[in-house]
Amino acid sequence: MGEPGVELRGVAKEFVDPAGKRVVAAEDVSFVVEKGEMVTLLGPSGCGKTTILRMIGGFEVQTRGDIFINGRNMGIRPPNARDTSMVFQSYALFPHLTIYNNVAYGLRVRRMPRAEVGRRVGAMVKVVGLEGMEDRHPGQLSGGQQQRVALARALVNEPAVLLFDEPLSNLDAKLRVQMRDEIRRIQRKVGITSVYVTHDQEEAVCISDSIVVMNRGRVEQVGAPREIYERPGTRFVAGFFGRVNFVPGVVESVRGDGGVVTLFGRRFEFTQPGHDF
Repeated sequence: MGEPGVELRGVAKEFVDPAGKRVVAAEDVSFVVEKGEMVTLLGPSGCGKTTILRMIGGFEVQTRGDIFINGRNMGIRPPNARDTSMVFQSYALFPHLTIYNNVAYGLRVRRMPRAEVGRRVGAMVKVVGLEGMEDRHPGQLSGGQQQRVALARALVNEPAVLLFDEPLSNLDAKLRVQMRDEIRRIQRKVGITSVYVTHDQEEAVCISDSIVVMNRGRVEQVGAPREIYERPGTRFVAGFFGRVNFVPGVVESVRGDGGVVTLFGRRFEFTQPGHDF
């Protein structure tokens, strides 16, 4: 196992709604993102995945548990005190600024020398494939191009961790596939630790080194895409992640690599090498 870039230990988040009722958005969430890895939080709407992402970025404060970035406990540090950058679903670009100035914004806030700003912005614009468009404004760009600007703006600050909050949900299907592949290419090229949120199973499979499947604020399973698809750990994961038929049956006996099960009144013996029951 590699060195942790992000680690959550027993993280929970509780809210109180306007009626005074306690709402649990996340409960006992623990997982590790290795340095340079792309991990996706996958689950249906309302499962807590965006809340977890916002807690990593410091936009929400956990009720319990600890969040570590590069081995340092973040405690309740605000977003500007964490070495993270967020790519939002809505792009969140400044409409009155050019591409160049949008990408340069964070560097200027940090009072970086002009020459260094120019070098970094030029290099990052090239990485995302927007050379020659530096003087355009967001309103002159397509949705995919705007998302590239948002990605460049996040990457140019060279954060330890890059956070993606469903960045492709506003794009059409064809462009979504194109940008999905582009994000993965850039993430691998730059080698940045990344946490990505989506409810789209295909997107998660194509973009991830590892997937954290969420349900009702809890982690159902963590694993590589193929592992989760072929060996779902719970009924929820099997139903959410793949196309399956659930068949009622009774397990009569088990052994290390198989067992005997009764289905539709008939007994079947089977083996599955490498799988422990």
